[in-house]
Amino acid sequence: MGFLLLAPSKIAWIISITKAGTSISNPKSKKYRSTVFRANMPPGPFIAPNPQVVVLLDGKSFPVLFDVTKVEKKDLFTGTFMPSTELTGGYRVLSYLDPSEPNHAKLKQLMFYLLKTRRDHVIPEFNASYTELFTSLEKNLALRGKASFGDANDQAAFNFLARCWFGADPAETTLGLDGPGLVSKWVLFNLGPVLKLGLPKYLEDLTIHTFRLPPLLIKKSYQRLYDFFYASSGLLLDEAENLGISREEACHNLLFTTCFNSFGGMRIVFTNMMKWLGRAGTKLHARLAEEVRSEVRSNGGSITMRGMEQMPLMKSVVYEALRIEPPVSLQYGKAKRDLIIESHDAAFEVKEGEMLFGFQPFATKDPKIFTQAEEFVADRFVGEGEKLLKHVLWSNGPETEKPTLENKQCAGKDFVVLVSRLFLVELFLRYDSFEVEVASSPLGAAVTVTSLKRASF
Repeated sequence: MGFLLLAPSKIAWIISITKAGTSISNPKSKKYRSTVFRANMPPGPFIAPNPQVVVLLDGKSFPVLFDVTKVEKKDLFTGTFMPSTELTGGYRVLSYLDPSEPNHAKLKQLMFYLLKTRRDHVIPEFNASYTELFTSLEKNLALRGKASFGDANDQAAFNFLARCWFGADPAETTLGLDGPGLVSKWVLFNLGPVLKLGLPKYLEDLTIHTFRLPPLLIKKSYQRLYDFFYASSGLLLDEAENLGISREEACHNLLFTTCFNSFGGMRIVFTNMMKWLGRAGTKLHARLAEEVRSEVRSNGGSITMRGMEQMPLMKSVVYEALRIEPPVSLQYGKAKRDLIIESHDAAFEVKEGEMLFGFQPFATKDPKIFTQAEEFVADRFVGEGEKLLKHVLWSNGPETEKPTLENKQCAGKDFVVLVSRLFLVELFLRYDSFEVEVASSPLGAAVTVTSLKRASF
């Protein structure tokens, strides 16, 4: 396999494959004649010193990215470049640490502590925050005939995380309702080098894909977020000191975990579920409504984690949404030693120090693993279909495995699944069906709700 070196504007999907002996400029792996190949990836050389990667596009080769005995995860959460630590208070936060680094276990332990100590607040605070979301959607529908799901979801998700994890209502602080907007601007400064904002391509390539946005421009906005989290995290910061982490470093990590990982995940996953369910139509909506309402009624009207375990279709829909459109599509790892990586059809040599890049939507839509791989199949993971969960990889690891201090699987993996289930339960307790319009967005999709049919049974 050999590299084809190109300008940043051309490098994304134009590749050179020694195996095939030709250069092919098409993003479909079936035309590459290989699901493992070498390529260059954005951003440009002023941001990323080395754009060269080994691309993994199938469900068999992709899991090597999770094996920390074979790959290093240091400073490559966002790929071939790392955002300035000025965006995170001068600290390398947990997402950029390799498990071999001492602070990795300490910081991940802090996240486990957060999730454990606040677990009893999840269901009631989610209900409160998303009741506000649905009320907002209904009001906007009544006034304008349509409602932006993204705007309402951003506010609900931020409020929920603040109330659930930190016991603080942003609206009652100086932060007010500004949290989601501040986070969005900050994320732009982190991910700008690889985002498509919808500007003319040449303009994006010559600006945010070639030069970093100065962190100074976002400093005041970030400080407002930091002040909110510092004021709201007293007990968590006490625990951080017990673990040997300074209060300042812990707060920057709590902010990143909440705003980048969790808030970012909820805004993408919930929007994707609305998109796929909206396209699926009323028959699926009716099945979900019947399952959700029947089980909740049998629990005396209460939503419980045990009750949700008895909703196989609802659970499958969550997993299918995470499979077909995982919230984090790009994943990286640097080979710790010379490796042989196997796809379904061949084996490939990778040298120590080479960067591995996995495009997860290809791996989780591998037709050799999933039938109807490109389609949203709501009951794919019901019954015997649960055996396929080991191929659902959204959390930087298989769905059948658990995050530990020694791996890089998302500390909040089970939390994300739980709140995704809660979202569907809250949705179908209220509505028989809904309709949406879908457009593109720099981060996932933009969904506009055009109809909500209130529950009739």
